[in-house]
Amino acid sequence: MGVCVKILHTAIRGVEVVNTIPITDHRGALTRFFCEEELSEILNGRRIVQINHSRTEKVGAVRGLHYQDSPCAEMKLVRCLKGKVWDVAVDLRKNSPCFLRWYAEELTPYNARMLVIPEGCAHGFQVLEAGSELLYLHTARYNGLLDAGVRYSDPKLDIQWPLPVRDLSERDQKHPLLSKDFSGITV
Repeated sequence: MGVCVKILHTAIRGVEVVNTIPITDHRGALTRFFCEEELSEILNGRRIVQINHSRTEKVGAVRGLHYQDSPCAEMKLVRCLKGKVWDVAVDLRKNSPCFLRWYAEELTPYNARMLVIPEGCAHGFQVLEAGSELLYLHTARYNGLLDAGVRYSDPKLDIQWPLPVRDLSERDQKHPLLSKDFSGITV
């Protein structure tokens, strides 16, 4: 089948875009969603231990910004299965040269891209098409006691969401703003 992925590095260390190369013919296409060997550079010994799927109905809805604290910090690999989303990774890592910087990528089934969000980075997205669905591959199990988040509208981050934000969960509305002395998380 040959090489099916191309890894594109971003300015934030560990935040990667995996460009998936579909195999097409007159019948349609086959897209490899995951290959441990082809992603070994990114996984670097980590294993995928949990896979989740989400569906978000309303255009403009935002989910996030979420992360898990150590010792359950996780890498996420996020792919859009249906619709279109604007996917965001925020660097919260203490002593990172990109501390509090964010990177966003539009994900669709048609561009076949996957965003890699490393440990110590928060993740969120905004729905650009109704009924959008995401597939998440995680390197750690969910642990509700270590679940954390940052408010999507934190002025320290100044994320430029492409649409007016609407339809936030109660949980996401209650995420704190970063304090003025926030120095990052350790992973």
